[in-house]
Amino acid sequence: MKIVITGSLGNIGKPLTTELVEKGHSVTVISSNANRRQEIEALGANPAIGTMMDADFLAKTFTGADIVYLMEAWEGIGNIYDQNIDFATGFQTVGKNYKHAVEVSKVKKLVHLSSIGAHNATGYGALSVHYDVETILKQLPNDVSIKFMRPVGFFTNLFRSIQTIKETGAIISNYGGDKKEPWVSPLDIASAVAEEMELPFNGRTVRYVASDEASPNEVAKALGEAISTPDLKWLVISDEDMLAGMLAAGVNQGIAEGMVAMQASQRSGFVFEDFYSQKPNLGKVKLEDFAKQFARIYNQYNN
Repeated sequence: MKIVITGSLGNIGKPLTTELVEKGHSVTVISSNANRRQEIEALGANPAIGTMMDADFLAKTFTGADIVYLMEAWEGIGNIYDQNIDFATGFQTVGKNYKHAVEVSKVKKLVHLSSIGAHNATGYGALSVHYDVETILKQLPNDVSIKFMRPVGFFTNLFRSIQTIKETGAIISNYGGDKKEPWVSPLDIASAVAEEMELPFNGRTVRYVASDEASPNEVAKALGEAISTPDLKWLVISDEDMLAGMLAAGVNQGIAEGMVAMQASQRSGFVFEDFYSQKPNLGKVKLEDFAKQFARIYNQYNN
């Protein structure tokens, strides 16, 4: 099949491209970075250099594809330290650009990387942007089949805590404790997306993706052992202190407020309710596997 991949060669895009090429598909990878061209070609895929903010470029690139993989990311919209960006509006723009490109190109099969929390408009902070994009894509004609992939919290987001661990000896958040929650590896997301591309498409479907379940305290214990810091703790601070810390670091206010609200919904368990109502089989990558990867990155990190 002819498959178009948006999102360049990130933590999901690269293993997804590799798997699809190995299975014999013709893959085109969209990247905004021209320096990615050779890397894309080295994987056996075709580079298309452009941005998801260019609807006409997307339409041209999508034309002739059997399946298009759609994703959007904060980085594609702007720097989270830029106070002048309205990220919610940015996500809506990307959703509208995708919708326009699909309509013009007449592609009929989509796999959209959404997120846990996308099933409801409010209550999940920063995750509401994924609800917005899903809603826009659902306005496409009924003959366009869409598979909405909803991964849970990424293991790789824990890399953001490396600096804090080195400075304070702790992971710090406004939620924590001993209650298990789902986590996912980008590798398992890539595998799930590749699997869905080769299964029948029929209307609009939702698939949650998760790799393992572990509490914040279990995560801290596993990572601490991996980095030879057995006393590593997951410390919980108030929403107010979390927000103040993010703002002091220069994070965009909308992003900071959204992240605090999202993590508050993790604290209550509210964000996981729909996930557990249709819990998927867990993937291959477990916490102990990620802990080894975390240790490698941690040990390479320079303050």
